[in-house]
Amino acid sequence: MSEKNTDASNELVGRANRRGGELVRDWYADLTRAAEEGRGAAYVFVMGSLNEILLGFDLPVVFPEVNSLQTAVRRVAHELLDQAEDYGYSPDICGYVKADVAVQLSKGKHPMGRIPKPSIAVLTNACNTYIKWAEIWERMHHVPVVTIDVPGTREGVTRGRADASFDNDLRYVVAQLHELIATCEQITGRRFDIDRLRETLGYVNRMGRAYRRVLELNRSAPAPFNALTDGTVYLGVANALRGTEAGAVYFEELVEEIEHKVARSIGALGDESYRLAFVGVPCYPIFRRFTEMFSEWGGAYVGSSYLWFASGGLNRDFEYDPQRPIESLAEGVLLGVRDAMDSMFHHDRLLEQMIDHYALDGIVYHPIKSCRTVSTGLADGRRALSERRDVPSLFVESDMMDRRVVSEAQMKNRIDAFFEGLAARRKRRAATPSVLEGGA
Repeated sequence: MSEKNTDASNELVGRANRRGGELVRDWYADLTRAAEEGRGAAYVFVMGSLNEILLGFDLPVVFPEVNSLQTAVRRVAHELLDQAEDYGYSPDICGYVKADVAVQLSKGKHPMGRIPKPSIAVLTNACNTYIKWAEIWERMHHVPVVTIDVPGTREGVTRGRADASFDNDLRYVVAQLHELIATCEQITGRRFDIDRLRETLGYVNRMGRAYRRVLELNRSAPAPFNALTDGTVYLGVANALRGTEAGAVYFEELVEEIEHKVARSIGALGDESYRLAFVGVPCYPIFRRFTEMFSEWGGAYVGSSYLWFASGGLNRDFEYDPQRPIESLAEGVLLGVRDAMDSMFHHDRLLEQMIDHYALDGIVYHPIKSCRTVSTGLADGRRALSERRDVPSLFVESDMMDRRVVSEAQMKNRIDAFFEGLAARRKRRAATPSVLEGGA
């Protein structure tokens, strides 16, 4: 490769992570300005954020889940958890909630800037914690709460219009979106702009096409990105900039980078020895070290259930129809939230497909103390999958927020034993053909 081409490659590789960090910092800077100006924000969640509608009213959008994980990555979560528990919240409830409560009590002070107060809270029933969390804001700030009740799947499989009841469910969600629009008009004093919604839907379509292409490209060997570390950056942009031109352009440029890496066999790891899938939410209190304990063995995360259920439905092969924007948005919400719930509760079915598509060597299950929604049923799902497919798995427990229950030494012992087992398994399989040939 010529020096000029080498320089171009060096500039392209890693661009998405650099740009993703810049975009998220800019997003927090915008939130800080909104807080300083006394403007209210829309508090939303990653599973059914309704950014598409809220952006049309120029409401700053706050993702408390993203705020909380940032406090863990930046190693201040333990201080916030202590503050919330001193205030009266139980050690047993969601760490994300407690960190957010402490941020609210400190008037929005956050390691990434300052978080504005809510003027509305919007949620779905994708997580059983969402509604109780929103009730906290309702009590603290006396703001309206709009809950979009999304009917779940009847069979644990998101079939779309193949479900006999789909049209009824769709009409139910459409009616709720009209109620959300009316509430937004009331609190902002602005009329709903249907053309602005169409424009926003178009940007989400572009983002979704690129997002799905990125996931597909990680089937390559070596895998061009780490689904855990790089994937967290991608999810941050996917949620914060959903429905914006900047978000669409980011993912289209990400596809360019990933395709460049695939064409040149540039992997996320220098030496990819084992291809892994991750199930659950990452261990953010020691995020870098947690991933290093796998990469040191050549373990590459090529897929993650997090990239499904936290992507706002971008992982699904679905695009909005701008000619029928409200109904199409409702369809996207219905399919996306259902898929998120199925990704958490029926992960074994999705993992079974991933085993072949991504040539998995192993699966890592990560139940966490703070989130029962994600963690409940992981052991049963693991058992069900092991009965159908012969793929080794690791069950390692810690937390996404609370470093008090994270034991690095204990995790490392279990991770090392897991890879030793993978190595022994590979050695046995490599020896089997030669033994057969010798006995022929």
